[in-house]
Amino acid sequence: MPYTAAHASREPARSDVDALPGATVLEFGAPWCPHCIAAQPLLEAALSTRDEIRHLKIEDGSGKPLGRSFRIKLWPSVLVLRDGEELARVVRPTSKEEIERALSLL
Repeated sequence: MPYTAAHASREPARSDVDALPGATVLEFGAPWCPHCIAAQPLLEAALSTRDEIRHLKIEDGSGKPLGRSFRIKLWPSVLVLRDGEELARVVRPTSKEEIERALSLL
């Protein structure tokens, strides 16, 4: 499941994210955020050939429990997880290479 363009309509529970098997990219942001919009081509390029990575795009905001559980402060925040464990975090990526370095830890 490569790059996902749309934000999820509902965020999963933290326990569900922690239980995800394999490789996951968890992206927090908002569809109106200019930093998030600018990062989309970078994320799409980095994930386009990585079918083994699950990409979850979560709309974050005040009072959203999943983002708070991961201590998200800035958007977009891109977390690289293996079996629910965070391996890397890229905040406001500005290059495809920055994202690929994080993905290389999988």
